[in-house]
Amino acid sequence: MEKNLVEIFNLTAIVAIVCIPFLKTKGRGILTMGVITVQVAIISVLAFSVFTNGTVEYFYPGSFITGAIPMRIDYLSAWFILVISFTFFTGTWYGIQYMKKYIDQPDNLALHAVAFILLYTSLVDICLIQNSIVFLVVWEIMALTSFVVVIFENYKSATLKAGINFLIQSHISILLITLAFIWMKVKTGTFDFISISSFTALQPQMTGLALFILFFTGFAIKAGFVPFHTWLPLAHPAAPAHISGIMSGVIIKIGIYGILRMLMLIKTDMIPVGYFILFVSVITGVYGVMLAIVQHNLKKLLAYHSIENIGIIGIGIGLGSLGLGYNNQILVVAGFGGALLHVLNHSLFKSLLFFSAGNVYQARHTMNIESLGGLIKKMPHTGYIFLIGSLAICGLPPFNGFISEFFLYNGLFHGLIAGNFKLILNLLFTILGLVSIGGLALICFTKAFGIVFLGSPREKLHEEKDIEVPQRIWPMYLIVLAIMVIGLFPFIFNTSLLSIIGLYQSGLDPQVELLFGETLTNLTFVGWYSLGFVALILGIYYLKLIITRRRTINQESTWGCAYTGQTGKLQYTASSFIRTYRKLAEPVLSIKRDKVEATGLYPQQVMQKTHAHDKIETWLIDKPLLLFRKVLSSFVFLQNGNIQAYILYGFVFVSFALLLPSLFEKIVVIIKFLNQL
Repeated sequence: MEKNLVEIFNLTAIVAIVCIPFLKTKGRGILTMGVITVQVAIISVLAFSVFTNGTVEYFYPGSFITGAIPMRIDYLSAWFILVISFTFFTGTWYGIQYMKKYIDQPDNLALHAVAFILLYTSLVDICLIQNSIVFLVVWEIMALTSFVVVIFENYKSATLKAGINFLIQSHISILLITLAFIWMKVKTGTFDFISISSFTALQPQMTGLALFILFFTGFAIKAGFVPFHTWLPLAHPAAPAHISGIMSGVIIKIGIYGILRMLMLIKTDMIPVGYFILFVSVITGVYGVMLAIVQHNLKKLLAYHSIENIGIIGIGIGLGSLGLGYNNQILVVAGFGGALLHVLNHSLFKSLLFFSAGNVYQARHTMNIESLGGLIKKMPHTGYIFLIGSLAICGLPPFNGFISEFFLYNGLFHGLIAGNFKLILNLLFTILGLVSIGGLALICFTKAFGIVFLGSPREKLHEEKDIEVPQRIWPMYLIVLAIMVIGLFPFIFNTSLLSIIGLYQSGLDPQVELLFGETLTNLTFVGWYSLGFVALILGIYYLKLIITRRRTINQESTWGCAYTGQTGKLQYTASSFIRTYRKLAEPVLSIKRDKVEATGLYPQQVMQKTHAHDKIETWLIDKPLLLFRKVLSSFVFLQNGNIQAYILYGFVFVSFALLLPSLFEKIVVIIKFLNQL
C-alpha cells in the first residue's frame, strides 16, 4: 500500500507537469492548486500510517549504475514530510491569490507552476530515498526548481543576481555532499545509506568525525548556518511572498533533515560532534538576530531571523548529540525533541510572517520599513496576524515558539547538574546565547510591528485595495490555528516525538519518557494560563468599552507648540527606534552612514541614512570575487579582437594537445629510469 501511495504521489506530479503547458493561465493555477492539495492528502496518509504502524521499507530494482534503490520511510521522514506538506498546502492557496497580480505574464506563470510542483515532489522524495546517487539526482532537481521559483521576477537585475548567488552556493552544497557519498561508495561499494553505519562503526573515531563535518558543511549551506548563510538574505526578498514563506519554512529545513539523517547513520564519538554543532549554532543564532535588527527591508529582516532560528534548531541538535555522547537521556530527549518541534514551529510562524509581508508589499509596493506606518487601520487582518507571528517567533506563551524553546532551556538547565565541568561551561555559554537571541528578537519585532502597522503613514505610497480577500486570508488563519493548537495542546506530540528520538537513543528509560510527558503537560497548563490572562485583559478592555460607550467624547487638535508640519515625520523611524542598539553593535556589524548636515539658518535638507552590511559576506564572497576579477583583468590583453592572434591561440592549443601524450610517456620513462638507479 505504501509503495502504491508514493507512486501515485509522483505520477500525479508528472501528469500535471505534462498538462500545464496546454492550459490557459487560470486553468494552470487551478490545476496547480488541485494537484498540490491531492499530493498533500496522499503523502500525509502515508506519513500518519508510519507513526501508527512503524517504519516502512521497500526496494525498486534500479539499474546497473544505482543498484537497488531503497525507500525507507521512518519516523524522521514522516515528520519532515508532514511539515513540508502543511507549509506547501497553505503556501499554494495563498500563492494562487498572490500571483493574480502577475496575470499578464503567462509564460512566467506556467514555468513557475511546473517548478513549484516539481519542488514539492522532490522535497518529499528526498525524505524517502536512501540511495546516494538517486538522492543526489533528486537533490539537484530540488536545487534547480528552487532557483526557478525564486527568480520569477527575472526582469529585475537584483532578482537575477540573488538567484544566481543562490544557485552557485546550492551547487557548492551539492559538491560537498557528493564528495562525502563518493567516499562512502569507494569504501563500501554500495550506494545504500545503511553502508555509512556499517563503515563508520569499524573505523577510527576521526574518520567518522571527518565524514560528518563534510556532510554537515554541505547540508549547512542549504540550511543557512553561519558562515554559509550569505545566499539566504538575498534570495528571500527576491522571491514572491509565498515562495519566501516556503523557502524559510521548509526548503532550508531540508538541510536540517540531512544533518539529522547523517547523525543517525554515522557511528562516531558524539561529544566533539555535539560541541561543534553547539558552537556553530550559538554563533548562527546570535549573529542572525543581530543583523536582523538593523535591516530596513521587511523581508530581509525576516530572512535574517530564519538564520537565527536555524541556530536555535542547531542548539537542540547539538544538545541531543552531547546527550548521546555523555549517555544523558534527558539531554537527548530535550535536545532532539526541542529541535524537531522548532522545525515545525518555525515553518508555521515564519511562513505566516512572510505571507503577511507579501500582503504589505502588494498593498504599498515597497518593503522599506522606513516608508510604512499605520497599516493596521487599512489591513487589520494582516496586522493582527503579523502580531501573532511576532509573538510566536519571540517565544512567548501561549504560542508555539514558547514550547520548543522551553524544551531547549529545560535540557540546558538539566545539563548544568551533570557534574562535568566542560559540559557545564559550554551549556552556560549556550544559555547566554539563547537568552541573547530571545531578547534581541523582542527588540526586532517590536520595531517591525510598531513601525509598519502602528502610528500613521510616513510617506505617501501607492495604495492597492482588496488585498485582504478571503482566499488570501484563510490560509493565514489556518496557520494561526496550528500555532495556537501547538501552544495550547503540546501533549499531542508526545508519542510522535518520542518515536523519532528512539531512532537515536534506543531503549529510553521509562522515567525519562514520563518526565517528557509531564513537561508537555505542564506546558499545556502554562499555555492555558497565558490564554486566560489574555482573555482577562480583553474582558477588562471590552468592559471599559461598554461602560464608556454612552459618554460623549470631545476631540480637539493637540497643541503642537505652534508647529503645524506633517505629523508623520514626528514619529519614530526604524533607525531611531534601534539607535542605542546600533551604536552598541557597531563594532561587530558593518554599518555605513550617509549624512547631510544642517547648514545655515534655514537648511533645506537634513538627512541621515544607515546601511547594514554583512561582514561575513564581505570577507567570504565580495573580497574574493574582487580579487578574482583583478586576476582575470590582467589577461584582458588576450581578447584583443585580432583574428591572427585567435588563430595562433588555436594552433598553440592543438599543438599542446598533440604533444601532451608523448610528453607524459617520456616523463614515465624518466621516472622508471630513476627508480632503477
